[in-house]
Amino acid sequence: METSPIPVLTVQTAPFEDQRPGTNGLRRKTAVFEGKKNYLQNYIQSVLSSIDLRDRQGCTMVVGSDGRYFSRAATEVIVQMAAANGIGRLVIGHNGLLSTPAVSCIIRKIKAIGGIILTASHNPGGPAGDFGIKFNVANGGPSSDTVMERICQVSRTLEEYAICPDLRIDLSRLGRQEFDLENKFKPFRVEIVDSVELYLQLLRNIFDFNAIKSLFSGPDQLKIHIDAMNGVMGPYVRRILCDELGAPANSAVNCVPLEDFGGRPPEPNLTYATSLVDGMKGGDFGFGAAFDADGDRYMILGEKGFFVNPSDSVAIMAANLSSVPYFRQLGVKGFARSVATSTALDRVAKAMKLALYETPTGWRYFGNLMDSGRCSLCGEESFGTGSDHIREKDGLWSVLVWLSIMASGKKAVEQIVREHWAMFGRNYFCRFDYEGLDPRAAFYLMRDLESVISDKAFTSQKFAVGDHVYSVERADNFEYIDPVDGTVARNQVVLGPLIAIALKISNVHERTGRRGPNVIT
Repeated sequence: METSPIPVLTVQTAPFEDQRPGTNGLRRKTAVFEGKKNYLQNYIQSVLSSIDLRDRQGCTMVVGSDGRYFSRAATEVIVQMAAANGIGRLVIGHNGLLSTPAVSCIIRKIKAIGGIILTASHNPGGPAGDFGIKFNVANGGPSSDTVMERICQVSRTLEEYAICPDLRIDLSRLGRQEFDLENKFKPFRVEIVDSVELYLQLLRNIFDFNAIKSLFSGPDQLKIHIDAMNGVMGPYVRRILCDELGAPANSAVNCVPLEDFGGRPPEPNLTYATSLVDGMKGGDFGFGAAFDADGDRYMILGEKGFFVNPSDSVAIMAANLSSVPYFRQLGVKGFARSVATSTALDRVAKAMKLALYETPTGWRYFGNLMDSGRCSLCGEESFGTGSDHIREKDGLWSVLVWLSIMASGKKAVEQIVREHWAMFGRNYFCRFDYEGLDPRAAFYLMRDLESVISDKAFTSQKFAVGDHVYSVERADNFEYIDPVDGTVARNQVVLGPLIAIALKISNVHERTGRRGPNVIT
């Protein structure tokens, strides 16, 4: 029995004024996306309309999520709207799940025009938590400032969106699903793919899996403790670390993706990954790692909970890239770090006589450097590290680099770190996070802070902390001129090295009503 083509509808709507995407797309409380009429549809239409119509017609896009609450409902809407807006093919992870690195990998592998990732990274999930939408472009990386501005401009003038509300897909069934639509000559196609396979194939071509496997066998076998924090990384950890590389199945915990991540923020740091930290303290494991919800960030611990801060981690990786076949074959072009990351990486770059780029916060700045052949490895202060194998930060890739270093030198985590400090010197790093601040209070705090540090007299000012007196050597409002396309990023504030002085200068506790930060790293 023949079925009628699925109708394409145009729905009238009104614009929202708060849909400007930030560094990691648009993040809001889940209740906003779920409860505000047309809020989700407006933003998806803005993303799709930001793509030139000639490029959009018949193109391929990738869709994935970290599994948080509302992801399935949002994925269905995205499919319905992509079909109505002329997209020819969607590639979606099994059950809607794809890590952010896997999305980047697939975009590049199949030459898609881009991808939509449903994630709010380390933010809490569940109905009372947060939801987010990222748009990654054709190189597999986050949207540029130009693309985000285009999305914003569309969102502010939007009057209608296109959708096929009768189109239904089965996210649990691997394979191709085709749909005939009104006014379309070719069927609209959805392909549900294995969430892990293409990403695993990429990793096989980067690392020496046999060398890593050797860590988990023999009398001196390494015992590892991996916490997927009930995010998207569960299937990747099980399939790659356990099934492929031979780590015992009980090495991995919290590997079932949950809509609320088990009721805790899926953030890999000492504050929230407490079950990993506690599990490592007893000394039963020589290596520990945790991942955030979408798998692009990580934390490394050594025996008895020895903590590797993110700035040291990227520097140690840089100094030991010869442990990874990918870099032995292709060479190392240069390094990059965010402005808030310590200068530990700079020391390695200097020793290796390679270029070092200091960028604003936001992974998109690294993408330009990689696309132009200037950078092979990059990292940021929030436990994000990656290389030019994709255009996103990559948590599991980072863990495999660490395991490769351990396999190459037959050394423990703490020994690797201490030998690195002995060779390059030690940089101290600490990060204070104040979450959920009132936007108005934060705006005026930063405005007034800028006026303080811009005063010429500030650079000669002295501050006393205990028995010591410190002089301000440098303070500026960081400005970055992209060496590839010449674009300028401003308003990246950088302050002095001591937390006590920074808190005194900013009056952050007095002005926000907080007694301290939510997270200290």
